[in-house]
Amino acid sequence: MTLRHSFIEVEPESHFPIQNLPYGVFRPQQGEPPRIGVAIGSYVLDLAVLDEAGCFSHIPDMTGKRIFAQHTLNAFMELGREAWRATRAAITQLLDAEEPTLRDNELLRSAAFHQQSEVQMLLPVQIGDYTDFYASKSHATNVGTLFRGKENALMPNWLHLPVGYHGRASSIVISGTNVRRPNGQIKLPDSEAPSFSPSRQLDYELEVGWIIGTGNELGKPIPIHEAEDHIFGLVLVNDWSARDIQAWEYQPLGPFLGKNFATSISPWVVPLEALTPFRIPAPKQTPVPLPYLTQDSSASFDIQLEATLQTSGSEQPITITSSNYSHLYWTIAQQIAHHTVGGCNLQPGDLLASGTISGETKESRGSMLELTWRGTEPIQLPSGEERVWLADGDRLTLSGYCQGDGYRVGFGEVTGRVLAAF
Repeated sequence: MTLRHSFIEVEPESHFPIQNLPYGVFRPQQGEPPRIGVAIGSYVLDLAVLDEAGCFSHIPDMTGKRIFAQHTLNAFMELGREAWRATRAAITQLLDAEEPTLRDNELLRSAAFHQQSEVQMLLPVQIGDYTDFYASKSHATNVGTLFRGKENALMPNWLHLPVGYHGRASSIVISGTNVRRPNGQIKLPDSEAPSFSPSRQLDYELEVGWIIGTGNELGKPIPIHEAEDHIFGLVLVNDWSARDIQAWEYQPLGPFLGKNFATSISPWVVPLEALTPFRIPAPKQTPVPLPYLTQDSSASFDIQLEATLQTSGSEQPITITSSNYSHLYWTIAQQIAHHTVGGCNLQPGDLLASGTISGETKESRGSMLELTWRGTEPIQLPSGEERVWLADGDRLTLSGYCQGDGYRVGFGEVTGRVLAAF
């Protein structure tokens, strides 16, 4: 099969070839209103400009609605999968090396392309609700071992259903946003009562999230074989965690202040269709899940994931986690099917995240909690520093991509720097 190319030059290591075309919301530096674009190489292609030029007039439900001249993707997502596919096909054709419509129209081309370095990326969707799962078996086993011992690592329900909790949507921030160290109640091991102080155990969590494009009616579950039809695309997620605050507060209802101070996501939403060539079988599940969670098709993806840490005293970041999306035990479809089986209604823009993605090896552990084994094995840095938890001034960056034959389909990155507590 011949590899498709764009007339826009794209390096083989770029995350944004013509095979990807992720959606995002951006604002040009000239102070113009936000609008929707796709990433291609080092550029952003302005879809609002193409829409005004009539490039999408053949797509039903889009004519005259200025769908791409908006500050979120929500209205576009609500159009449904057929509109998404038609739009993606139209953009792909316009960017093809052999297609003259955009390539040879100098006036349209100059208006439609922006350098990524010269725009401000914004939250791509208005997120109404956020659910965080706990879908990596290695992560759940590691954390369970640390807190309950190896014999009781997994709770009795874990192998039977995708465990999750409802998070806080208002504190989801775009990549590049600084993260303030939270204050809260902390119960030290040698103290009889809790104290109030900044978190001493600030952590990151390497996750992937998916954004709901079309929802379901209240009371009407989404069958597992239809679940992926409701997904618009995927993003990288860093669900920052204050482990000491969480350890004191979480019983009996689960995470609260230890998780709701910030969740960072990447700006580019990678369409599920772009990930299709990288589908692989999901891990074998034992025991076999109940029928509403049973899935036969290749339901996982080969997405390489990485976390890097750069301290305030170092010039270069170092890789501290190398993981893969395939380590997830529970699939996207299973998580959506379980989320809605009781009648919960998902809505356009809802964010669902995987939970920390860890593998069986130490370098694949997706959090400081696991990497340092709850502080007993500090990370030694080339600068001579060591880390047990994140320090003020540290910058934590997540990235991820699928490797094709001569191209990559990537997510870019999600990054944030830790600021001292108020």
